[in-house]
Amino acid sequence: MGDFPTWTDVTSIPGVTVSKMCFRGKYRVDVLDFYYQCYYLLKRSNSDRPVLVWSLIGGNMQRRLKSLVTAREGRRGTRPRGRALVMAVAAVLSWSTISVAGAGADSPHSNSPNLGANVIIFTPTESQATIQATVDAISAQQVSNQFGTQRYALLFEPGVYGSVSDPLNFQVGYYTEVAGLGAQPGDTVINGSVNVYNQCTNGSCVALNNFWRSLSNLTINVANSSLGCHTGEFWAVSQAAPMRRVVVNGLTSLMDYCSGPSFASGGYIADSSFTGSTIVNGSQQQFFVRNSNLDGWSNGVWNQVFTGDVGAPAQCFPAQTSCGPYTTVATSPVTEEAPFLYTDSSGNLRVFVPSVQYNSSGPAWTGGTESGSSLSMEDFFIASPTTPERAINQALDEGQNLLLTPGVYDLNHPIVVNHSGTVVLGMGFATLVPQQGTAALIVRPNEGVKVSGLIVDAGPVNSPVLVQVGTQHRHGDSVGNPNLIQDLFFRIGGATPGSATVSLVDNSNNSILDDVWAWRADHGAGVGWTSNVADTGLVVNANNVTAYGLFVEHYQKNEVQWNGQGGSVFFFQNEMPYDPPSQAAWMSAPGVDGYPALSVAPNVTSFQGYGMGSYSFFNQGVNIYSANAFQVPTSLPVSSLHNLLTVALNSTANGGILNVVDNVGGPATVANADTPVTVTSFP
Repeated sequence: MGDFPTWTDVTSIPGVTVSKMCFRGKYRVDVLDFYYQCYYLLKRSNSDRPVLVWSLIGGNMQRRLKSLVTAREGRRGTRPRGRALVMAVAAVLSWSTISVAGAGADSPHSNSPNLGANVIIFTPTESQATIQATVDAISAQQVSNQFGTQRYALLFEPGVYGSVSDPLNFQVGYYTEVAGLGAQPGDTVINGSVNVYNQCTNGSCVALNNFWRSLSNLTINVANSSLGCHTGEFWAVSQAAPMRRVVVNGLTSLMDYCSGPSFASGGYIADSSFTGSTIVNGSQQQFFVRNSNLDGWSNGVWNQVFTGDVGAPAQCFPAQTSCGPYTTVATSPVTEEAPFLYTDSSGNLRVFVPSVQYNSSGPAWTGGTESGSSLSMEDFFIASPTTPERAINQALDEGQNLLLTPGVYDLNHPIVVNHSGTVVLGMGFATLVPQQGTAALIVRPNEGVKVSGLIVDAGPVNSPVLVQVGTQHRHGDSVGNPNLIQDLFFRIGGATPGSATVSLVDNSNNSILDDVWAWRADHGAGVGWTSNVADTGLVVNANNVTAYGLFVEHYQKNEVQWNGQGGSVFFFQNEMPYDPPSQAAWMSAPGVDGYPALSVAPNVTSFQGYGMGSYSFFNQGVNIYSANAFQVPTSLPVSSLHNLLTVALNSTANGGILNVVDNVGGPATVANADTPVTVTSFP
């Protein structure tokens, strides 16, 4: 990310005249104070019309600056009186608004702020041909762009798009967010389909790498009979590809069965509704569905988990001839749906933040009125990858929320949230990459902060922690307004070489983790046992943390370390690291092979786990073993863990996992490859 704009940057903007007095030396740390000084100098220089470069501020700052001018001029003993005061305040409010990189200035063409070129907002009055050409062009670029830097948000204003006779059908590629802008999913309707298909390499067509894309807040009336085998809504995805707040009327398939072998390793659905056809799970090895309405579910493979779903299949684990493997929990104990953009009745863009729910089932929006709060865009600081880091942190310090537009943000300092109630919302898979061995994001409060829709990559200098949520021993920890971490995806290597000791540390009691994928890359850039070094994906130090849809893969030590009391995990998917070069290089203690996928600290007396699986694929040509997939205190209450499994992937690999949990369950090795070894209850 760059620094503040220079004098040259500002004066190069056509039609802008600014007194150079405002740009003497470096910018002050106190941005509000700087703007006041700029105003004051311009006023004293008898400038006929002060012009302020709004590179850091929006309407919220304007109001604060107005108050500051009034207060400070009063303290200086030079407070204007009568008409002079009116003119002084008017001067502040009449400063011209211009846009520099990362400014997020208001667009003159709509009621919405300028969100940059990679946020594309469609309206139902646009021609179908124009919309189709736009989405197809982005799809053509992004479908195979696994580690590219391009990012997009495709937003559809309320209305109807496509028709039965002329449907809107398109594919969603990497780093593409597709979302409706209605207050309800039914406000934006697509007659057609929004699809993710297999990717084919050397004649092998699979969905195993279909990551980093999303679909939310709209209704799809399936209308694509012209697509032949692909008739239906195909969402053949793996990790980090959430579907939220979506209604599908018609066939939904989570497997692309139109080409083979069609393997898939998903996935996450929440707050959605499906009618008109049984959902096809097909080849999906595992899948997690929460708080949705289901019109049937075809089958399971290894680990299908349902919490708070109406119409979910009955509990059946391990798999039987007639059912399963299903882990089904009737209600979700505590949830909070993701914040989302929408347009109000006046056409203004706003952000809705849903309220926390307890013991819920079905989507949060089905009653017609969803509980929560609506935030004006004036309450958000809008950043782009060129926005100065100090500007972002200054805005957060002043109590603004943060909207990160699509792109890759190279950070020399962490983004720091200091105020409870702050919303940090990423668009189009905005990606944070620390460059100096710091964290990318630090959330200090223990309550009310909502973080959603981000990728965090490890950078070239090892970071001890990439994201820290909450502060131990700090006041807060609200049950009714917890910290919320949603759709947060970590990468160690893959897109760029990097290392980080721990990806996510959660110190916030009562917090909710909802769809987190922490991935030490097994392919891409900077991949190797001594290259993309990373010990642990998640450390939980807080009490009463609830995790839904937790995916943690390939880390080199305890992949999840759970130290807090009263925690719950609903669905856990893990692959152990592929690449230990020898057993001696991968020992958790003398005589103890490997590391567990999830370890609960010995002092923990309460922890619940539902539907947790760990797989091995050791591919270095030597036998590598892990003694246990799960390690928990035997002092936990009886049946604290429900429906655990291990699988050794592919008989061409080596070694495996010797036990499911605490020396119970028996081995999953190449001798019984691709066959789950299960424990239904422990201890």
